[in-house]
Amino acid sequence: MSGYPNQPPTYGYGAPPPQPYGAPPPPQPYGAPPPSQPYGAPPPSQPYGAPPPSGQPYSASSYGGPPPPSAPYASSPYSSSGNPTKPPKDQGHSYGGGGGSYPPAPAYASPFAALVPSAFPPGTDPNVIACFQMADADGSGLIDDKEMQRALSSYNQSFSLRTVHLLMYHFTNTNINKIGPKEFTSLFYSLQNWRGIFERFDKDRSGKIDSTELRDALLSLGYAVSPLVLDLLVSKFDKTGGKSRAIEYDNFIECCLTVKGLTDKFKEKDSGYTGSATFSYESFMLTVLPFLIA
Repeated sequence: MSGYPNQPPTYGYGAPPPQPYGAPPPPQPYGAPPPSQPYGAPPPSQPYGAPPPSGQPYSASSYGGPPPPSAPYASSPYSSSGNPTKPPKDQGHSYGGGGGSYPPAPAYASPFAALVPSAFPPGTDPNVIACFQMADADGSGLIDDKEMQRALSSYNQSFSLRTVHLLMYHFTNTNINKIGPKEFTSLFYSLQNWRGIFERFDKDRSGKIDSTELRDALLSLGYAVSPLVLDLLVSKFDKTGGKSRAIEYDNFIECCLTVKGLTDKFKEKDSGYTGSATFSYESFMLTVLPFLIA
């Protein structure tokens, strides 16, 4: 597992730009115009959280909602006499047909879409096949979260249901908490790889890795996180609530899934490998929420 290919030698993926994020802006010259409105701040004349101006429906201005209707390009809403004109009743108002209706909502894959039936890839280890088939008691070709939890525990890999849900989401890209043979095979081999990485960086064989070892483990997977992000990860995945400043194997898997999953989603938007990306409100929510509700 590696990071972005062909990284520029002087600007690695995820490295900060010359101006640190969150740093105060340079001093404003005396007499210069005021700086632009901060991103996401409310309009100066409208108090934050106040209802929209009267006469305007709330949905027309809600954050992330569709833009208001607009007249066709180069057309005038006024007649030659200066009075607004109504379109004929039989005139269509479909999007793109000259009307002023809302554009269609962008299509996103449903997080609860059904899985496409799959089969074991050629050359799959017979032990992996036997593990899956033993868990698939009803012979449906799919196993649910509890069945997979039991299947993995038979190989001395005990995980919480939250970790199992994250594993299933990562390898199926759905939240239905079921997995088929092909996805289970990829999951099983990935766990073997992550187990080897954990044991390699657990130098004192304590069954835990501290923040420094976690940083090195993530680097080996191709993810260079900042010290601030590293502290947040350790605090989140430390079972003692941050007291021991170390994480165990099952939480290490959950941590890796979170970092890898969010990074992969980010990279889809960062086509130029710049370390920056633009998300719509909808795509941002659909990127983050699956990791919160697993």
